[in-house]
Amino acid sequence: MFTGIIEEKGEVLAIEPRADVVRLTLRAPLAVSGARHGDSISVSGVCLTVVDQTADSFTADVMQQTIDMSTVGSLKPGDAVNLERAALVGDRLGGHIVQGHIDGTSTVLAVTPGEAWSVLRFSLSPELAPLVVDKGSIAVAGVSLTVSNVDGGHGHPGATPPATSDSGSTHWFEVSLIPETLSATTLGALAVGDVVNIETDILARHVERLLSLRTTTEPTTTDPTTTER
Repeated sequence: MFTGIIEEKGEVLAIEPRADVVRLTLRAPLAVSGARHGDSISVSGVCLTVVDQTADSFTADVMQQTIDMSTVGSLKPGDAVNLERAALVGDRLGGHIVQGHIDGTSTVLAVTPGEAWSVLRFSLSPELAPLVVDKGSIAVAGVSLTVSNVDGGHGHPGATPPATSDSGSTHWFEVSLIPETLSATTLGALAVGDVVNIETDILARHVERLLSLRTTTEPTTTDPTTTER
């Protein structure tokens, strides 16, 4: 379990394809301090398990499903990643509950610099759109963020109107980032067209599941005026 508060920016040192996994080695001096074999570390939002480590790096095996769903498959040596160690019980929860089990990826649609913050707009697939709400929480590349605008939402004052992406979908969300977030994470280097991992709020996912099951299992009510006697 993570909080989405990034501890450091790491660097990809090596990528070694194997039979059915990819072995990823990252430079992460802070993340490996006190880490043990089997510990979990969030890498740009993806929960990975430490299988080997040195004084300033660790290695993790990434299975095919994770590669297919995330940006891990496009990483190359020298790339920067956001890193966070698993939360300790009793710590302050500075962000929100982040599992490191991403829902998929989103594409940067627009970057709008401002005087006090920058606004980033991301695409949102139709199946994830119901799970993202204005002022709700979302993890982007492992970073806990507050949604500042969403298609159909009110958003922040002066927000730009809905725009249609290249795919024709109008589903999108925006986040407003302060200078600290832009400099302390990889989000400050994002440009239009870049792809990031996203994880929607776990509470929203549970509510959607409950509602979908209720809809499919509720018995049909018989209209008493049409009942045969």
